[in-house]
Amino acid sequence: MSNDKQTIDPEMAAFEAALLRSLDQAMQGEFAAVHTPDKIVARRAGRPVGSVKATPKVSTTIRFDADVLAALKATGRGWQTRANDALRDWLETHSVA
Repeated sequence: MSNDKQTIDPEMAAFEAALLRSLDQAMQGEFAAVHTPDKIVARRAGRPVGSVKATPKVSTTIRFDADVLAALKATGRGWQTRANDALRDWLETHSVA
């Protein structure tokens, strides 16, 4: 028995659709700029201008007890910012001599 119905692989269909979109963009002139070797060399290293805070954070090393670090990390993404905020709150209520 032969199966007359063809099954379409969803991954292949998505690939074909992306390929057709890419060809359509190329035909309309909507493609990315070409980076020549001269342009690559001329590019500045580092972050783009204006993407750095006026008061950037400083990288440091600090040692925590394992349970404290585990509890901080258990709060999810942004735990370092929350730890920074907690230390800032503590500094506001305690005198720094």
